[in-house]
Amino acid sequence: MPLRARCALVSALALVTLTTAPAAATAAPPPAPLNYAALGDSYSAGAFVRPWAVDDGCGRSTLSYPQQTARHLNVRLTDVTCSAAEVRAGVLEPQTEFAGPPSVPPKGGWAPRPAQIEAVTATTDLVTLGIGGNSVGFVDIVTKCIEQGIASLGTGSPCTTHYTRGSGARPLDGRIAALEADFATTLKNIRTRAPHAKVAVVGYPAVVADRTGCSFGSWRRLGTVTRGDMPFLDALERRVNTVLRTQAQRAGAAYVDTYASSTGHGVCAAPEQRWMYGIKDDLTGPGTQSDTPSALCRSIPAPGEACTFLHPNLRGTTHQADLVTRALTALGATRR
Repeated sequence: MPLRARCALVSALALVTLTTAPAAATAAPPPAPLNYAALGDSYSAGAFVRPWAVDDGCGRSTLSYPQQTARHLNVRLTDVTCSAAEVRAGVLEPQTEFAGPPSVPPKGGWAPRPAQIEAVTATTDLVTLGIGGNSVGFVDIVTKCIEQGIASLGTGSPCTTHYTRGSGARPLDGRIAALEADFATTLKNIRTRAPHAKVAVVGYPAVVADRTGCSFGSWRRLGTVTRGDMPFLDALERRVNTVLRTQAQRAGAAYVDTYASSTGHGVCAAPEQRWMYGIKDDLTGPGTQSDTPSALCRSIPAPGEACTFLHPNLRGTTHQADLVTRALTALGATRR
């Protein structure tokens, strides 16, 4: 073959190679963040874990499980959790009563908060819902147990008798029934407002689960609740969690069980093992933020920075965040 012909052939082959070679792969754009709405009460807001917001009485901590989870995952968080929220007065309807921190409201009180359900829209991809304790009156029940423990000088199980066989039994059963109905309504409303959203119901961590119970009179634990009444409080919490789990299953939502893995870390555990604040306790979380005690809190003759009243401490909110992060990942969220 003449030299000129060979050169022409090489040039033609090179041209074919260039025109048929695959284009260089381009990096895929990162996925858009999912829209995540967090609904719930003080256990979801991370109340009394520093630092918290001071603008609306809801006490939302920057280290609550929604906030920690949002930092782990590629999501855009709308956090409307609020202390003292109930399923009806808080999620389904506006909230007018608040518990802080701050525990002492400004003059004129806190402004009403819109119903949390309004944060769920057609663009919402993920929802967590952690609520129910206030709907059954858990704070009032613990307070009643504290009072009856004082009256009985720490003996017997007067609170158990009151709520299982006494005058408190029927009202408590009525509140449990109302919780079932209102929680089912809430899940239906979430599905209506955000048909494509994945929903995770977050149960309550263990508060009292401990075979030996707490020593009487320790306000860093359960104060004057008798040891005989502690199994009742644990059973009540498990009863509430059963309602949440059952309603989640019926609605096709995921259930995040924070109870099982937190047993042994409740308020009766050794200080270094506790994931739960006592009635009056020292605050956890970074910074020096403090909570001005209310008159009722000042009346408790015990050390402790604040009346934290059985909420998860920083270890507790981190434990919640680990489980919720895992649950939302299973529902389609990706890590940052």
